[in-house]
Order: sequence, then C-alpha cells, then structure tokens
Amino acid sequence: MMPHLGTAGPCLCFGSFFLVHFLLLGLAAGSRASSGTQPHSIKIEGDITLGGLFPVHSRGPAGVPCGDIKKEKGIHRMEAMLYALDQINSDPDLLPNITLGARILDTCSRDTYALEQSLTFVQALIQKDNSDVRCSNGEPPIIPKPERVIGVIGASASSVSIMVANVLRLFAIPQISYASTAPELSDNTRYDFFSRVVPPDSFQAQAMVDIVKAMGWNYVSTLASEGNYGESGVDAFLQISREAGGLCIAQSIKIPREPRPGEFDKIIKRLMETSNARGVIIFANEDDIKRVLEAAKRANLTGHFLFVGSDSWGAKIAPILNQEDVAEGAVTILPKRASIEGFDQYFTSRSLENNRRNIWFAEFWEDDFKCKLTRPGIKLDGGQRKCTGEERIGRDSPYEQEGKVQFVIDAVYAMAHALHSMHIDLCPGSMGICDRMDPVEGRMLLKYIRAVNFNGSAGTGVMFNEDGDAPGRYDIFQYQLSNTTNPGYKLIGQWTNHLRLSAEDMQWSGGDKQVPDSVCSFPCEPGERKRMVKGVPCCWHCELCDGYQFLLDEFNCDMCPFDMRPTPNRTGCRPTPIIKLEWSSPWAIIPVFLAVLGILATTGVIVTFIRFNDTPIVRASGRELSYVLLTGIFLIYLITFLMIAEPGAVVCAFRRLLLGLGMCISYAAMLTKTNRIYRIFEQGKKSVTPPKFISPTSQLIITFILISVQLLGIFIWFGVVPPHTIIDFEELRPPNPELARGILKCDMSDLSLIGCLSYSMVLMVTCTIYAIKSRGVPETFNEAKPIGFTMYTTCIIWLAFVPIFFGTAQSTEKMFIQTTTLTVSMSLSATVSLGMLYIPKVYVIIFHPEQNVQKRKRSFKAVAQAAAVSSRLSQKSSDKQNGETKAEADRSQ
Repeated sequence: MMPHLGTAGPCLCFGSFFLVHFLLLGLAAGSRASSGTQPHSIKIEGDITLGGLFPVHSRGPAGVPCGDIKKEKGIHRMEAMLYALDQINSDPDLLPNITLGARILDTCSRDTYALEQSLTFVQALIQKDNSDVRCSNGEPPIIPKPERVIGVIGASASSVSIMVANVLRLFAIPQISYASTAPELSDNTRYDFFSRVVPPDSFQAQAMVDIVKAMGWNYVSTLASEGNYGESGVDAFLQISREAGGLCIAQSIKIPREPRPGEFDKIIKRLMETSNARGVIIFANEDDIKRVLEAAKRANLTGHFLFVGSDSWGAKIAPILNQEDVAEGAVTILPKRASIEGFDQYFTSRSLENNRRNIWFAEFWEDDFKCKLTRPGIKLDGGQRKCTGEERIGRDSPYEQEGKVQFVIDAVYAMAHALHSMHIDLCPGSMGICDRMDPVEGRMLLKYIRAVNFNGSAGTGVMFNEDGDAPGRYDIFQYQLSNTTNPGYKLIGQWTNHLRLSAEDMQWSGGDKQVPDSVCSFPCEPGERKRMVKGVPCCWHCELCDGYQFLLDEFNCDMCPFDMRPTPNRTGCRPTPIIKLEWSSPWAIIPVFLAVLGILATTGVIVTFIRFNDTPIVRASGRELSYVLLTGIFLIYLITFLMIAEPGAVVCAFRRLLLGLGMCISYAAMLTKTNRIYRIFEQGKKSVTPPKFISPTSQLIITFILISVQLLGIFIWFGVVPPHTIIDFEELRPPNPELARGILKCDMSDLSLIGCLSYSMVLMVTCTIYAIKSRGVPETFNEAKPIGFTMYTTCIIWLAFVPIFFGTAQSTEKMFIQTTTLTVSMSLSATVSLGMLYIPKVYVIIFHPEQNVQKRKRSFKAVAQAAAVSSRLSQKSSDKQNGETKAEADRSQ
C-alpha cells in the first residue's frame, strides 16, 4: 500500500521517486515498502490540510501490522475529527472562506507502524533533487506536488505520540493529541511541537495520590503495563508520593509487553507478599487490567484488592466484563468529559451510502451489526448474515459515545482557532489564504496554538500551558455492585487542582460503607510508641511505654517526674497519691490497742502508788525512781499515738523527742536501781561502810544526768536538722505504677531512728549487765531479780525487733510493718517492765493489804553480813558438784 498521490500527466516516475524518498529518510525497507501497496488513508480536500492519526485497528499478531477493527477508540474518534471538520467548515465565523481538509491515517495501535505512516505528513517538506530523473522518452518527469500537512491531530497512545513527535518536530509540524497522557511528553525541550487537550498523567498521578490519602491509605502497590503510558504514569505517582510524604510503596510491578503464560498469577502472588497493601494503583491497558482481575479471581482473592485505576480503565465496561465482583469498589479516574449530543446525532445517522469518505466504515459496519457485505465473486460462509445496508447505529446495535470524542473535537477546534487567529494577524481583510500564510509556517502556528483560549465542545475552557498541557480536570468514579439498582460506575468526586470526594457515596465489597484499610502498620494504641522499620517510613512496630514511662511524642517514651506516675493510657503523667498510716488501718489498730491498755495500766499503777504513797511496799520500791520509771513507761506507750498520727512539724518534733526519751527514762531509772544494788553488795563484801550516792536524791540526780545525755542529743539534732515532713516516693514505687504511692512521713530515716534509740539500747544493755552481776542477791532483797527478768525479756524482744524491722526494707508495706513492729516492740518492753516490777506490788497493795506492813529495818551492817554470806556461798558452790552444792547450801541455812 503506497501513499495516494493521484495522477498528473503522461509520465509518472513513482517508483524512482519513492525509492529516493525513503533513502533520503534513511529507513530500511519496511513492511510497507516491501509490500508495494499504499497505506489506507482518508483524504479530505481543503485549502489547509490537517493530519490525523487514529488507532482504527488493533495491533496485529506477529508479522501482521494490523488486527481487528476498534469500533470505539478507532472509528468513534476518527469520525469525531470528520464531524469537527464539517462543523468548522460550515461555521461562517471561524476561518471564513477557508476550508480545512485532512489526511487521516491508521496507526494500528503500534508505534513503529505509526511512524511509517506519519512519513506521509512530511514528504512535502523534503527537498528532492530531480535533475537526473528522466522519463523513457528523455523528457523530465511531471511529479505531483505532495500535499502539505500543516498540523497533526493525534496520536492516541502515548508511545505512538512520542514516536511521531520525534519526526514531526524535525519538520516543525505542530501536533495536538486527544488522548496521550504520558508525563514524558511535557518535556518542552524534547517535544516542543507537541500539545494535548487532555491533562498529563502527572496531574492524574497527583489526583490519584490525593485519592489514596483521602481514604487514609499509606501503603499501596503499583502495577504498570510496560511502555510509556504505564511506566511514566507510575513514575509520576511515585515521585509525587515521595514529595508529598506519608505514602509508601510496597511493590512496584511491571506487566511485560508480551506476558508469558502464568505471568498474571505470579503478579497476584507477588502482591500478596505484602498483603497489608490492599490498595493497588494500576496504570495499564484494558487487556492487562482484565487479566489482572481474572488472576485475582482464580486466586480466590475477590474483595481483597482495592484498585485505583487510571484513565485507561476510566468508566469502561470491557476491562471488567465477567469480573465485576473482583472489580467491585474500584476507584477510577477519567478526564472530565461530556457526551457531545451533536456527535451522537451525526454518528447514528451514518450509513454505507452517506459515509463513503470513511474507507473503514464498511469494515466497522460488518463488525457492529455482525453481518457480511457481499461483493461480486464472494460467497457467504454458512451461518453468516448478509448486511442489508438498512441497519442503523443505535437501533440495530448498541451505541455509547466513546470517552475521548470530546477531546478529538477540541483538538481539531484548537487547530482551527489557532489558524483563525493567525489569519487575522497575517491576512487582515483577506477572504482566503494570503501569501503570508502560504505555506503556513509551523513554528509561528505553534505560538498561536499555545495562545488559544476558548470554550470547548463540553463548555469547558480549552487552553495550554507553556509545556503544551491542558489543565487537569478529572471525574472520579467507583464501580459499585451491591446495594444499588443499577450496578456500574458511579460518579463520586472531581479533581481540579484539588480533590473533592463524596465519601458518603462510596461503598465497597458487599456494600460496606467503611473505607477498608491499606496500611503497613495500624496506629499504635495510646501509650505505645512507634519503632520504625528501617527504610520503610510507613511501617513500624508498636512498643508499650513500660514502668513509669509515658508517651513523650509519637516515637519516644520518657520517665515521669519522681513525684508522678503515668496515666492509665500512658499519654501523660499524673500526681502520685499521697498516703499515711491511717487510724483505721489494721497496722494501726493493734499497736493502738496495746498502747491504750498500757496507758490505762500505767495510769492505774501511778494512781495506786499515789494513793498508797506512804505504805511500806511503795516506800520499799523507791518512790522517787518508781515515779520516774512509770513516767518513762507512760511515754513509751504514748509514742504509739505519735507514730500513727498524721506527720507534721509538731508531730515530727515530738516523735524525735519522745521516741527515745521514754525508753531512756525507764532504762536510766532501772540502771540506777541495779547499779545501787550492785554497789551496795560489792561494798558490803569489803567493809561495813556504805557506798556513796545511794540516797534517793543521789539516785534521782544520777537518773536525770543519764536522761540529759539523750535530751542533749535530741536538741542538737533539732538545731542541725529542724523537724519537718517529707513525701517519700521511692519507698512505695513497685513495677506496677498503679500501685505507686507517696508516703507522708517525718524526716527520720531508718538510720536516724536507730540512732535515736541507740542510747536507750546502751542503757538497756548496761542495765542487763548489772542485773546479771546482781543475780546472787537474796530474793527477799529489794527488786534485783525482777529487774533482771525484765531486762532479759526486754533484750529478747529487741533482738526479735531488729530482723523484723530491717528484713522488711524491700516490702511494699515497709512503712506500715516497721511502724507497727517498732510500736509493738516498745509497748511490749514497757509492758514487761510494768508487769514484772509493779503489777505484783499493786496486787499486794489492793488485794492483800495485810502484807503491806513495815518489816524490820535493815542496817547497812546487816546488808554487809548478807553480802559476805552470799559471797562465801558462791565460793563454795564453785568447788562442789551440782548435787553436793544443793546439800551444802541447805546446811548453811
């Protein structure tokens, strides 16, 4: 198939001319040259000729350039150009007295074939040297002048437009595409003569990024058909998503141009490797989309993937035919368009009789009506229906206007408006083409094209930016199957530089209104920080802020201040509750009970002693030291109430003062007594002269001197560290912060508490030593033995106190246990003293007054004799066996 050039005279050297023509272009003999036939093309005569490139046929199988006819993308779009030319040529206000013609070629959906076809547009611009060309009679040939194409409408596929644009720019022929959206074509340095009335995929990619973000997705995969459209679309999506941030790509998969068997099953399997990325951004042709859906259905993944399709999917039925359940919920995008009513009337009125200018219309007729046109010498196969020619489009066959018809019309009108403006400027007042427009200069025409601004066939503005791109205006659809009376694509939003999405109109698989998730990691719970996965900013692991940490920010935990604990959801800190030992606590009830009993008993003893102050038993017990000792016992019981009372400066001061003072008074009095007895008997062994300082006054002085040491230490402590309260947050700070408590307490550490009692302990140990030394005193002599038993028992109590007190240092109940242990130990020691020394006396005084009589008064000489006898008995007892010792003692008495 060779270009149609017509006839012009007796001598036409077509073969030589075209051979030179192709050699000049540097092209090897292609399929067209080798076939020796002309390409099919439509020629419309006119003053100015426009070129047209349309995919009238699909890509043919191997070795064959063209396949089956494409009714919508091919015939509809091509007829839209013819319709636009008719409208322009009949418009008296647009290019008056100038007729637009056309040369329309079939690209067969193949870029290499389209390149060969497009050479038709540039042949008139190639300089040819015909000086050595002669006819057989020796005369110079008459070579018809090729038609001059001043601009091209097309192509459809981006790969075809890129191939053709590289040739047209060499010859300064402007090109306006109605469907090519590859971002690569926006490069004005490489495709400077290319313009388009559809927005580039970079706008589409921006719209798709906005859609993904509006649905709350941050983890998606991409699918692209191999080629300029798919790859550049995905590249634009990836670049915009990186710039916008907050969106991660799980996988970016390319569909091969010639996929092998099982290729789409492998693609689905790869997508499932990142199953959380349910959103799939797809820039692919119709066939690839259909096969992806089929593979997902075979894998039983209906409803899993959430597709976001580009304009190649748009609102078409073909890609989802018989796969509607898999495609349910798919969100697709399509340049904003409108159905052109005038074209519908034009196209549905086309017939074999009135549309002979379309050389492919007969083939379309057969395919559309599923019949066969008869020709002389051709017989119909069995079962084939004969076309009558009376069929009508839309009546006898389904018809729906193809989506890009509007843009084809706008592209033709853009060229016409540019020529009209150029004619006004270059040919003012001229009724036709003037010399300045013959020929039309391509670079100048390009400037006029880029300057057009008019309302297109759908009422929207047609204009171009500095890169030749139309503004981005998209309709957003969703394929809905459930809960709707009319399953199909539903308009759910628009995008014009920003997204307007109607979320309430969206529904997903099964009619669910809730937007499904497509995220790598779900948001962390309150109190959990994100630990990011390296290299994937949308993926993280959630880690709970443990212990006393709270969530400082999205990625970090921090410790609460020492006096605070985290809130239950760990989003902040709250004050730690302050506690103290309450009167109602079991830890307080027992000590208070013992102290109350002790105070009542002590008060009873004091009252009894005062009442019978002059009786022999009271006088014999040493009234002065007895009252001092009873005062100390009373204070020991009293300290229990101070240890349990709410800490304050006054309470803390009295704690310091009385904690050791009561014991100090008691043990100082008992030490003075035991020391007096010991000195008397020791002195009696040596002489009959009484020892010094054994009078009651001396005894009181010695006792108060011993007590003053304790008081001096306490007052020095007051001066160095004044009494005050503290809140101890460390003592009750278990691993579970919900159990943390601050303890209101006096500023007395365990060490200072022991220090406060240490002097009393020294007195107690010293008193015990004297009691041991005085164990040989006769039972009837004063109080030596009761004091001894008192001290032995007291030592046992305090020896038990030490491990209990310090062994609970790590317990969460430390304060309560230690307070109870201390107060009970002190009360027990006071009770022992009271019970051993005074209860027997009170019993005799009250219940056996007959024994409360004056006995013979002993002189110091008698005491000395008793001491001497006692000493001798002790000496003998050391020389006898145990059995003999008892007999000897009986005889000596």
